[in-house]
Amino acid sequence: MRKRARTVLPSISILLLLACTGERPLEKKVLVIGIDGVRPDVLAEIPTPAIDALAAQGAFRGSVITQAQTVSGPGWSSMLTGVWPDKHGVTSNSFAGNNYAMYPDFLTRLELIDGAFSTFAVVDWAPLGSEASGGPLLSDTIDVKLDFDGDQLGYQEGDNRSVAAAVRFLEHQDPDAAFVYIGYPDVAAHDNGGSSQEYYQSIENADVHVGRLVAAVRNRPTYDREDWLILVSTDHGHRDEGGHGDDSPEERTVFYLASGPSVTTGTLPSEVNIVDVAVTALAHLGIAIDPAWHLDGRVSGLGAGN
Repeated sequence: MRKRARTVLPSISILLLLACTGERPLEKKVLVIGIDGVRPDVLAEIPTPAIDALAAQGAFRGSVITQAQTVSGPGWSSMLTGVWPDKHGVTSNSFAGNNYAMYPDFLTRLELIDGAFSTFAVVDWAPLGSEASGGPLLSDTIDVKLDFDGDQLGYQEGDNRSVAAAVRFLEHQDPDAAFVYIGYPDVAAHDNGGSSQEYYQSIENADVHVGRLVAAVRNRPTYDREDWLILVSTDHGHRDEGGHGDDSPEERTVFYLASGPSVTTGTLPSEVNIVDVAVTALAHLGIAIDPAWHLDGRVSGLGAGN
């Protein structure tokens, strides 16, 4: 699916570069991967070659302390809108009182800025993509939004189908911005505990999914003419016995990963947080962050010349 040409204008520096070299700038694109319920201390202990490779080519911080309540509704709302619960209004998994009309998800904000952006999302937790349980967080303004029912399918199968659909879309269509949700690690921790082998294996499986998504991006026939920013993060952690919703370090500590040619490699500053995901994605795509939006996030990980 290819939409009409966008109206976002290149910067003066890019125009000067074009004049000097005659080369076209790389087309900027974004893939956000959200993995539910991943403890960074566990992530550091187990083999995750795909995530490790992204971190080696990008910027990572595994000691981010989220300011949102440590449940999924507030966590994903904060990450995808770029504001904390006092603004987006979601403080539980009921999604009651949401203020998405004022603080939409970043894909919807892109569409509202310029409908020529091509946007894609796939999820298997119902409130993210459908009206179930007070959703959706991701609006119907998004060009292509796929919803798999993880509660019915099981989240292992739901994740398999979500990632397979995302791989097909990334390889054969032309999105400017995409979001892919992976839900099983959270379920594995609830069922078996946050220090269980089942939880560890679920994160290893999520890493395999990340590897498939990265490969799909790099297999695109136009990849050498594109500048992909890949952002990976999580909404909350888990207690050793499983469960979350309180303020322990195991529940509140999350991670932020940015990778791609436009990223300054290394360790991110302590101020980085999950609300930076939406803002960084928008900035990479050339969107000037309007102070009137009152976003809480900041651009994290991108080089000064992005």
